Amino acid sequence: MHSTLHGMPPRSGDGLDSWRRSPRVSAHGKTISIRVAASLSDLMQVVAIRAAVYLSEQCCPYDEEFDSNDFCAMHLIGAIGGEPAAAMRIRFFADFAKLERLAVRHEFRRTPLAFEICRAATELCRLKGYTRLYGHVQEKLIPFWKRFGGRPLEPRRPLVFSDYDYTEMVLDTNRHPEALSLDSDPYVLIRPEGEWDKTGPLEISAQRPVTSPVHNKQAA
Repeated sequence: MHSTLHGMPPRSGDGLDSWRRSPRVSAHGKTISIRVAASLSDLMQVVAIRAAVYLSEQCCPYDEEFDSNDFCAMHLIGAIGGEPAAAMRIRFFADFAKLERLAVRHEFRRTPLAFEICRAATELCRLKGYTRLYGHVQEKLIPFWKRFGGRPLEPRRPLVFSDYDYTEMVLDTNRHPEALSLDSDPYVLIRPEGEWDKTGPLEISAQRPVTSPVHNKQAA
């Protein structure tokens, strides 16, 4: 119900924007785009998409779909022709990232959007240095996700929630060649999430004269 794993062959020549770049278009010739939710409006779109899929279609109780983890996770939004159509949540742990809450609006399920948001999530995790992804997959979808590199986690443990059976799955990949680390430019590390290839607001602020009282006192 909530999570899927999608593995794609790594593209070693890609840069810090590799997770956003995709040549795919929808069946109607409209561009598919993926972005990190970065505003209240974006979070409202995430809620609307998940409510349409899980609360409406699967009759999931509100408290089970919208938990406190929404405020400590990264959210991706997939759009077709600018229309918000899919969402995914990613939570980051010490040695793995967890992909969850994948939702695609019913009218967009015959497009490549589900594949693209999963590809973007995988690539984004690689850029953050993760080599193992983890998720919960509905039993009926195990064969589908095996096609993309996911495999059931062994030994298998019973997992049932919100009226569905799930299987724990893992996807092992390799670290992105430009993965963020302590060796990265410090200005890159303070750029907005997912926008590591673009000049950030704090880099622009560095062009102003330093006016900190502490700095002025030391200068005197």
